[in-house]
Amino acid sequence: MTVIRNIGIPLWIFLIWCGPAFAQEKKLREPDVHYEPSSMAVVEEMLKLAKVHKGDVVYDLGCGDGRIVIEAARRFGARGVGIDIDPRRIEESRENAAKAGVTGLVDFRNEDLFEADIKDATVVTLFLWGSVNLKLRPKLFKELKPGTRLVSHYWDMDDWKPEKQIEVDGHQIYFWVIPERK
Repeated sequence: MTVIRNIGIPLWIFLIWCGPAFAQEKKLREPDVHYEPSSMAVVEEMLKLAKVHKGDVVYDLGCGDGRIVIEAARRFGARGVGIDIDPRRIEESRENAAKAGVTGLVDFRNEDLFEADIKDATVVTLFLWGSVNLKLRPKLFKELKPGTRLVSHYWDMDDWKPEKQIEVDGHQIYFWVIPERK
């Protein structure tokens, strides 16, 4: 209380009122890619290709409006985590999850996908750029458990050949499984 008396009431009120603004998280860097949603036809095929089921934890890195994890939760009862560096996309994802009635199954995090904890994933989905996929690849190998399924819309992983590749409405979808560690 001595500190409060020394500051004076007006300053003390100011600090309480403004305190949350000073305590906000650091601003994240600019996104690596611009937001471009996958069509629902592509989303459905990505989830089918990954064989998503109720016991899965689906992570979408660069989740945009949340449609992939929302659809995984809605159609299969899977848990989902969307990660996006853009806070507007996270807000939109949360609103979309509420509209779809799956807020108990999904979580959206305003984080940098290169720094996010992804070790709980059983399925990871991507719609980034080729250069971002390649930059992300070491993290995927390091943090994901062997057997984790990985699906990418449009962009491959260069010399890591997919186990399966399909085309939907002119869009390539690539599928890999994280291999056993040597």
